[in-house]
Amino acid sequence: MRAPSGSGPASDADIATLPKVELHLHIEGTLEPELIFALAERNKIPLPYGNVERLRARYRFSNLSDFLDLYYENTAVLRREEDFYDLARAYFARARADAVRHVEIFVDPQAHTIRGIPLEAALGGVGQAVSSSARDFGVTSGLIVNFLRDRTPEEAIAMLRRVLRLDVPVIGVGLDSAEAGNPPAKFASVFALAHASGLRCVAHAGEEGPPAYVWEALNLLRVSRVDHGVRSLEDEALVDRLAAAATPLTVCPLSNVVLGVFPSLADHPVVDMLARGLHVTINSDDPAYFGGYIGENYRQLVEAFALDRPALARLASNGIAAAFIEPHRRSTLIKELAQWETSSLGPP
Repeated sequence: MRAPSGSGPASDADIATLPKVELHLHIEGTLEPELIFALAERNKIPLPYGNVERLRARYRFSNLSDFLDLYYENTAVLRREEDFYDLARAYFARARADAVRHVEIFVDPQAHTIRGIPLEAALGGVGQAVSSSARDFGVTSGLIVNFLRDRTPEEAIAMLRRVLRLDVPVIGVGLDSAEAGNPPAKFASVFALAHASGLRCVAHAGEEGPPAYVWEALNLLRVSRVDHGVRSLEDEALVDRLAAAATPLTVCPLSNVVLGVFPSLADHPVVDMLARGLHVTINSDDPAYFGGYIGENYRQLVEAFALDRPALARLASNGIAAAFIEPHRRSTLIKELAQWETSSLGPP
């Protein structure tokens, strides 16, 4: 997917105007240091960092567990429904600036209920922002509730039943947190209930965990999308399966580099994945921690691999096809992308 001879890499204007879909975005991972301090002041929570610069200096991670320690520590400032609402609204403002047209937001309710925060506050605040995102920001959205895989499936089932009783715009469920040693198979019963309840299913697999975890997500959890999935290339049969079924992989390039999955962006297999026929989408994961939102992920990919406009269009098209949206919304996004493809700077 390097730029063909004579065409050249995509420009910054191309990237800025490309209509994007984001399918792998943890709302807690958009908690910027400035907002952490603002919420701490609002909720009278003392912080150990002293100032924004000292907190930001801690954003250096050697692996997923290292990152999760700080990630969960920082969520302590999220206490009230308005905190979650403000957090989600801040993300939508950034998404609009990045020409994101649709996003499916992950939220980790267990990360909040286990520290005494009411489920209604966490999902209610994010849910209100999701419900008004199209009107206020021109970004359609949906909410995916993730279960923490390092906790028990019994706890996840109890959480799912509570979520189903709430009036929030939940469209699906997922599986995240520390992957190593926590195979998807543990949560087969949880995902069976989700399917029976009419929810869409996704799961993190093949980031720190082996290709076997991707197989389990596909066969036992019956997911529609695999979050990350970058280690799938280690298993030829799995690559064939994913390519034949056009199973979307929600790849997060900058996240993979920051967490040490790959030593540098130049070593990332995203181009190889596309060449092998895998249905790659580009996303930002936890952008406050990993060096950039979705536009920055695209920009650095262009810089690393000289991706051209057709390559960007393919990635964006993959995202549109993988989204859990109504046919009319998908049709609108396809038309907008087609306009971008025929314009030198994309749609106005």
